[in-house]
Amino acid sequence: MRVQSSATGPSSIAVSTSPADPGGTAPASQRLGTLQAALGVVAFSLTFPATAWGLQGFGPWSLVAVRSVLAAAIAGTCLLALRVRLPERRHRAGLAVVAAGVVLGFPMLTTLALQTSTTSHAAVVVGLLPLTTALFSALRMGIRPSRTFWAAALAGAAAVLAFTVAQSGGALTAADGYLFAALVVCAAGYTEGGRLARTMPGWQVIGWALVFCLPLTVPAAVVALSFEPVVWNVHGVLGVLWVAAGSQFLGLVVWYRGMAAVGIPKASQLQLAQPLLTLVWSVLLLGEHLSAAAPLTAAAVLVCIAVTQRSRS
Repeated sequence: MRVQSSATGPSSIAVSTSPADPGGTAPASQRLGTLQAALGVVAFSLTFPATAWGLQGFGPWSLVAVRSVLAAAIAGTCLLALRVRLPERRHRAGLAVVAAGVVLGFPMLTTLALQTSTTSHAAVVVGLLPLTTALFSALRMGIRPSRTFWAAALAGAAAVLAFTVAQSGGALTAADGYLFAALVVCAAGYTEGGRLARTMPGWQVIGWALVFCLPLTVPAAVVALSFEPVVWNVHGVLGVLWVAAGSQFLGLVVWYRGMAAVGIPKASQLQLAQPLLTLVWSVLLLGEHLSAAAPLTAAAVLVCIAVTQRSRS
């Protein structure tokens, strides 16, 4: 067994198993990690359609605040039931980054964008998230993927970007500005969450991040609900419930566990499939229409995923 420590300190220790390991646990754990990360991607792919549904019953500020409070209630119940101790002081700054990026920033920015953007357009813009996350992880944790990895990641990002520009008629909009800002804050949250998940269970990472936001999200929910009228309908309720339980908590639980097992760069590349899955949901759940370029983009992205998963980081 070989232990490698980066310059970021003991919290960034990575353990790898050589091919001579008689237990053969590394391949099995990596397969499980890849499966967990993939389940997270499936959960995330439903976020934009569910948000669009939620906006049919809630205002944007109410939707974000209520989803965070509901997700925190689920997480807090789990933490209390299992009598999980408060995180160590050295982890709290990282949890603040996760909270700012994943719990608050990304949901708010994407919800604002979806007021004027279709879910399919938003999905392909956020398709740049894998490359953004890989860049953040390289800067934050000193990770240096191979040239093959970077070439495939850049090719996948280029395919997604070309699809996005073609869909928007060659001009970026205010919604795109929200989405690009969401990429930055989410990549920071993913990177920090993946780092923390090496030393504490992934579900506790997002669980504590959600709970620590309650002093902000509960008052925000009260104020938002008092100003934004709520229209009770099936789509609105189902949308809020999914983004709270599925996207905000359960999806992030398996996602962070997957990142801890296979590494942030490789796990992040699985998200290249997320916009394509969202396109499918947008057709099935929202009745949106796709262009002929969607299958071509899907093929290009899937090739890039295969390359990045096989390349050595």
